[in-house]
Amino acid sequence: MAQGGVSAYAAISARVRAMYSFLLSAQELARLGDLPDFPSLVAQLKHTAYGPYLENLKEKDLTPQRVLLQIKGRLADVYNSVIQMSPGNTRSLVIQLYRYFEVNNLKAILRALVMGSSPEPDVSLWDWINSALFPFGTRTVLSAQAMIEAGNVASAAEYLRGTKYEGVLSFAMKRYSAEQNLFPIEVALDLNYWRELWQEVNKLSGQDREQAMRVVGSLIDMNNLMWVIRYRVYHHLSEEELINYTLPFGFHVRDEDVRSIAAGADIASIVQRIYPGIADINALLDEPRSGLPKLEVELKRRVMKQCMAEFAGNPFHIGLPLAFLVLSDLEIQDLTVLIEAKSSQMPDEEYRPFLLKTEVVKV
Repeated sequence: MAQGGVSAYAAISARVRAMYSFLLSAQELARLGDLPDFPSLVAQLKHTAYGPYLENLKEKDLTPQRVLLQIKGRLADVYNSVIQMSPGNTRSLVIQLYRYFEVNNLKAILRALVMGSSPEPDVSLWDWINSALFPFGTRTVLSAQAMIEAGNVASAAEYLRGTKYEGVLSFAMKRYSAEQNLFPIEVALDLNYWRELWQEVNKLSGQDREQAMRVVGSLIDMNNLMWVIRYRVYHHLSEEELINYTLPFGFHVRDEDVRSIAAGADIASIVQRIYPGIADINALLDEPRSGLPKLEVELKRRVMKQCMAEFAGNPFHIGLPLAFLVLSDLEIQDLTVLIEAKSSQMPDEEYRPFLLKTEVVKV
């Protein structure tokens, strides 16, 4: 039984199941993909759970970036609802899961500072990046506008003093100052985020810990495996660097798997053992620029299946809300693919392979 017992999870389980019923099915996503253009896609989305977030958009605001920002507002509201209803002993875990979007916002701010100016004429750097940031709301510790207006990475980092990012940034800034490359900072932020998330999981016990480990562990597995493959295939990092830039824990991906890939072992055989059923792994690795994104899609589909399995058994644990939140984020990723495809008039065969929820993966 979960730490909080049945009574602690009765309300949140009912609420999460109700919200789960509003996730788009594979058939609904397929129908959205059949629409002829971006305006018709937005019009149809207004008849879904995203409708309230789109109904006040004026015609001049119907840009892909603006629509994406609005539908992410629903994801933010879903997170805040689950956080408020989570039993006290699990709330810090849900908040930490939500911080994923804050970490991405921080990385986006730092990239904008390195870029130095908006790519759009007559649009300030702040206005440009603000329209792309996740609408994290009042829970964020980032002074985003002040950081952008600081003008450079070092000055912006001063606004992180006293936050949980201060330590990791101060260490990584030394390498940034020497190399003028954001890569060490971004890696440090990512690793720190996932370590803290895993620590939150391990603070739990019983069903809460077991089920949270399944959901969070599946995310860590996917990220860790893709990191080590990309670092080896694209960046040609040394074995020591590969190990330093990955995590020594997970659900199915073991530390020895990561170390084996770092040492030059056959990647396909390791991936096949961890994720049986993924076809043509060698072909994906032979053409990494096109193949690795497809491999990542396959791993995300397995995360989706793991999350959906949480709804099949005992609902009285934190795994159910966590799984719903991950599924909600994956749905936004599918909608991002559709919005970008329809706005650029991309042929079906180019974008449909990148949709996560297919007829095989049903809600």
